[in-house]
Amino acid sequence: MRRTLPPLGAAIRAALLTGDPTGKVFAARKVARDWRLGRLAFDLAGPDAAEMPERPGWPDNLQLLAPAQMPRRGKGGSDRGRIALWHALAHIEFVAIDLALDMAGRFGGTRGEEFVSDFLSVAADEAMHFALLDRKLGKLGSHYGALPAHDGLWQAAQDTAHDPAARLAIVPMVLEARGLDVTPATLDRVKAQGDSDGARILERILNDEIRHVAVGTRHFLKICEEGNTPPQETWQNLVRTQFSGRLKPPFNDSARHAAGLSLEFYAALAS
Repeated sequence: MRRTLPPLGAAIRAALLTGDPTGKVFAARKVARDWRLGRLAFDLAGPDAAEMPERPGWPDNLQLLAPAQMPRRGKGGSDRGRIALWHALAHIEFVAIDLALDMAGRFGGTRGEEFVSDFLSVAADEAMHFALLDRKLGKLGSHYGALPAHDGLWQAAQDTAHDPAARLAIVPMVLEARGLDVTPATLDRVKAQGDSDGARILERILNDEIRHVAVGTRHFLKICEEGNTPPQETWQNLVRTQFSGRLKPPFNDSARHAAGLSLEFYAALAS
């Protein structure tokens, strides 16, 4: 008798709703692994597919503030400043797990199995990044949730929940691309502090994020090709209408180019 496989949608939803940080890391990596090994049934296009939650589960003790309300970090070389830096990075990677899971679960039914595979792989990477950063916080005598965090990243997901092209344009191609711009300077500061362990973490994240931006850009271009719309103009219009922030230089042009995000996309919108 043929065994019925568990549904993919329910597995993604369960991982999204996991609030415990360690539990979310394991859940995200398990979904990605089980999907890769053929242990989950693709049900995202069916009428009974699990609905993705409006908000994922996050730690109960995590204090969320609007970006403008976030306290200033201490000086980068102080213990307080170092903890604030690594906590901010940990929060970005923690939310990135959910952004990738939601991308796969919310849009995978219309975008197909390759799309799902790509973004579950991204979710697994983000989970590993968070685990490394959380371990780093532990070495500094702190933990994720010890400081306030901003809610801007998930707000971008809610604002683009209606349209895969908008989500791709804003999350990988604006927010994650911004990480490519700012990480090298952070890496230089960490190296100047003699923190070789922290530098290795940032180098790994930077290399992985180039691939993540490339995944988002590739799927955005595919949507534009299917709709016979000009990619650069379409992206610029989506950024103007769906992104409340600004694209601010300096840009890491070489890393963006390696991710398929050429200067022609973003130069016209730079402020």
